[in-house]
Amino acid sequence: MAAADDPADRCRQNLAQVRDRMAEACRVAGRNPGDVRLIGVTKYVSADSTRMLLEAGCPDLGESRPQALWAKAAALADHEAAVRWHLIGHLQRNKLRRTLPLVSLLHSLDSLRLVDAIEAEAAEAGIVCETLVEVNLAGDPGRTGIMEGDLAAVLEAASRSPHLRVLGLMGMAAVPDGESGGAAARRQFARLRELRDTLVGRVPTVTGLHELSMGMSGDFVEAILEGSTLVRVGSALWEGIEG
Repeated sequence: MAAADDPADRCRQNLAQVRDRMAEACRVAGRNPGDVRLIGVTKYVSADSTRMLLEAGCPDLGESRPQALWAKAAALADHEAAVRWHLIGHLQRNKLRRTLPLVSLLHSLDSLRLVDAIEAEAAEAGIVCETLVEVNLAGDPGRTGIMEGDLAAVLEAASRSPHLRVLGLMGMAAVPDGESGGAAARRQFARLRELRDTLVGRVPTVTGLHELSMGMSGDFVEAILEGSTLVRVGSALWEGIEG
């Protein structure tokens, strides 16, 4: 195989290109590139490809399904000290026991019931779960995340849970029919940032919320322009790489 076709080389090139785009977005926004962290999403690739991305220099890895995270964490156990796992998809309560000890950050706290379940499981394990509250930016009951009107109650409940630490909010842009994807995404990301700022001022028990997890391969530039601190990028990192 020629060097130009080597998957590891292509992975490093893709990673460098994504980071260059992130740095340029930060420059335009007047932000420090060090304030935005890249989460490399590995949900469509194998454990070997995941290892390749980690060794290319991306220590923050994101999975959507707990079972896939368990499997890849086991496969990369020899790199346990180097990797930070992020669960970016829905977490069912019956998956908590195996998942919580593995994840550096849960991006998808999406119900009061999950607040209670995480608190109970984390207390039993003697750990503190760091998490983001997922917001349903589309206001669509068919999508995951908490509706805007329910956010204050969830944050208050979480703030009273000694084994739960909410670091911020997460959201996924939904593009309405007939609208420009970039413009619609940027407007929704701005809305999430404004919600965060409002909640910090309105809910007395809530402090911090410094993290905003927003932006994927198709809209992470717009997300950074609106204040994202965590971008979840998958397909842009795997372009031209099989499995």
